[in-house]
Formats: sequence, C-alpha cells, structure tokens
Amino acid sequence: MKNIINFAATIIIAFLLSQVLPWWSVMLASFITAILFQLNKSAVFFIPFLAIAMYWIVHSYWLSSANDFVLAKKISELLSLNGNVYLLILVTGLVGGLAAGVSAIFGKQCALILKPSKT
Repeated sequence: MKNIINFAATIIIAFLLSQVLPWWSVMLASFITAILFQLNKSAVFFIPFLAIAMYWIVHSYWLSSANDFVLAKKISELLSLNGNVYLLILVTGLVGGLAAGVSAIFGKQCALILKPSKT
C-alpha cells in the first residue's frame, strides 16, 4: 500500500511543482516523498523511477502530439535517433526516472541521518 501511495504522491507533487519550477522539480518531488513515505530496499529507487518515467513519457507525448511531433522529430535527428520520436520520448522518460530515483535514494539517506537515534 505504501508503494501505491508513494507512486501517486510522487506524480501529484511532481505535477504541481512542474507548474512553477524547471525540470528538476521531479527530483524535489521524489526527495520529498522519500522522506514522507519510508520505502524498503530497492522500492526506494524503483517506485519514484517508474512514477516520474511514466509522468514524463505521458507529458512529453501529450505536448508533442499537439504539434504533430515537429519539434520532437528535429530533436531526435539531433540526438542521432533517426527521427524516431517514440524513442526520444522513451529516452526522456528514462532520464527523468533516473533523476527521480537517485533523488529518492538521497531523500531516504537524509531521513535516516536526521532520524533520532535510540540510545
């Protein structure tokens, strides 16, 4: 249940922060949710990774489809993706997911450091 709550909270916070902050707002969102919702082991990385990857894939597809993928085709040519806009959207999601996953690990480590020790 914690995984689903963290997944949804990460997407919601990322969406809200992306309205006023640049691309790195997804890192802030995953950092915040990693502190608020303690996840175990590899879920700390993979839940925010999947949440932000899905968010960025859907968001970039939605923005690109509004203009028939004109800019996405040009950028995919620049990145040597042979004009494949879907591959560009996938790469976009992977980059966002990696940034969010690493940020969530950092948030978990900060929460562990700041947690009062039982002595």
